[in-house]
Amino acid sequence: MGGEAQVREPVDLRRQRILAAVRARGAARVRDLAEELQVSVVTVRRDVEELTRAGRLRRGHGVVRSTVPAAEAPAAADPRGGGRVALVVPERHAYLTEVLHGARTVLEEAGVPFALHIAPRGPGAERPLVERALADGAAGLLLAPRWLARSHEEADQDWLAALDVPTVLMERRPRPGSPSHALDSVCSDHWYGAHLAVEHLVGLGHRRIVFATREDSPTARTLRAALTETARAHPLVEAWAWALSAPGAGQEGPYAADGTAEVPALLRRTGATALVGHGDEDALMIVQRLAQEGVRVPEDCSVVAYDDVVAGLGTPPLTAVSPPKAEVGRVAARLLLDRLRGAPERSVRRVELLPRLTVRGSTGRPADAG
Repeated sequence: MGGEAQVREPVDLRRQRILAAVRARGAARVRDLAEELQVSVVTVRRDVEELTRAGRLRRGHGVVRSTVPAAEAPAAADPRGGGRVALVVPERHAYLTEVLHGARTVLEEAGVPFALHIAPRGPGAERPLVERALADGAAGLLLAPRWLARSHEEADQDWLAALDVPTVLMERRPRPGSPSHALDSVCSDHWYGAHLAVEHLVGLGHRRIVFATREDSPTARTLRAALTETARAHPLVEAWAWALSAPGAGQEGPYAADGTAEVPALLRRTGATALVGHGDEDALMIVQRLAQEGVRVPEDCSVVAYDDVVAGLGTPPLTAVSPPKAEVGRVAARLLLDRLRGAPERSVRRVELLPRLTVRGSTGRPADAG
């Protein structure tokens, strides 16, 4: 999964979260909703007004109530075989916003009720939310644990393996042989994404590349391994170096003592003419730092971003690898619905969807490439 970009989620998704929270409880305080959604009270009041105007909520003094009577609330199994679904994702993770949109579309079209649960930062934060959702009658789970380190994943193995309801992991690839390896999962093929980035740059004539990745992102571990393997195997890549994509992005990973230097200095030292940055906001900030050092993009250094959430908004717009985020959510939701509806017994599925490369103005041939 990509960097933890602080990008505001779409209004319709936020309002869906408000509806889900109120319907699950019957009533909720505006202030509690604002704290839970990490937005201002004014924003929640504005959303509540619109939802009330649409007849989807009833507003009281500081309290919001559902228009669906408790007896009719969709907590029990849906007669079409769907049942309530719980979606559990980390807080402030813009990358997963599109994944949620994809899953929501499928669930809404199927008429299956669902509730969104936002896990706070910290290892193991998803477990109590899952337990609460199951206690509230969830018949199936769509999960994206944060898993910033392998130790976090290992700590979750036993309780994940013990879940007795259909469960699909989104954008998470359990370690082979681990207990959660036997869970259904849908994720992007980040090896292929790394391959696209390197092949694009090499095809333009670049032979020395800097890889700037995060350490505090679940996707980073997979992406670093994929970039290393791709660069090492490519006969035209002469050298590559590692850098942290942003201050505070972690100190673990394949970083030598001089590999956490500022990117402009690293480019000069290695003679690199290209960079792959993970994620979008970090890549955009790297471009800004390069400009301050007089390094032009793409004339002096080509830049490829990884995630493509906001990469196209830069100056210049960044060429980017685009994992199929919405499709991950759609496929995961369809797979879960198949399980909930009693589809014929089948093997556990580990689905990988291929990213694509969107070429924009931040990449070009190096100055010395003929």
